[in-house]
Amino acid sequence: MVAKQEFTAAGRVVALWRYPVKSMAGESLAAADVSWHGIAGDRRWAFVRSDAPRPGFPWLTLRECGEMSQYRPSFSAPDVPDRSPTLVRTPSGAELDIANPELAKELHPQATVIKHDGGIFDTFPISLISTQTIAGLGEMVGAELDVRRFRPNIVVEAAAETAFVEDDWVGRELRLGGLRMRIDKRDGRCVVINIDPRSTRRNAAVLRAVTRNREGYLGVYGSTVQPGRVTVGDTILVGPPG
Repeated sequence: MVAKQEFTAAGRVVALWRYPVKSMAGESLAAADVSWHGIAGDRRWAFVRSDAPRPGFPWLTLRECGEMSQYRPSFSAPDVPDRSPTLVRTPSGAELDIANPELAKELHPQATVIKHDGGIFDTFPISLISTQTIAGLGEMVGAELDVRRFRPNIVVEAAAETAFVEDDWVGRELRLGGLRMRIDKRDGRCVVINIDPRSTRRNAAVLRAVTRNREGYLGVYGSTVQPGRVTVGDTILVGPPG
């Protein structure tokens, strides 16, 4: 009889992020409830452009408006974000309700806001990256890179010292606190990672390094197997391949 392969410790959670509004600044969390639709409150709102090509990508994002990272959304009731009013602090310091038409006008003349309770995701509802991967890419580029550039939900410090270890988790189940999730695929990157979230300056060398050395992929995407709560500091358990 073949022995059943067990879950093994592979690191720990060091940061959790949610993004109430697609492409705007994220919120750092000490703990997060994760449902079938990702982290509670994550990417529930987005701005769309009426002048976007059809069919095409309708979202107003950092590609078109690099200043979006300077807009800071938050929930009036952060413990129940999906039932909470959403407010946005603008770079000028004004605080506007997400549905205020003045906010849309400030971002783009053809923008309107929409909400989707299931989340507005490009691919899968959970994104994960390791600190080793960010450091490894930084060495390629010759610069220290802010984790917020990559807009992850879960940042992990892997037990392995090598970069890009999360690639090996594709197809496997992870257990983090009360959450069970599956790593579904590597995360294909776009020009958004060129944008420094603090200064909004663009550095084309970042995406160029990912394209040349990583086939365009950095970090991984996943989906929920069993909803649960994740806390910074939780041990990550990785299941066997397959």
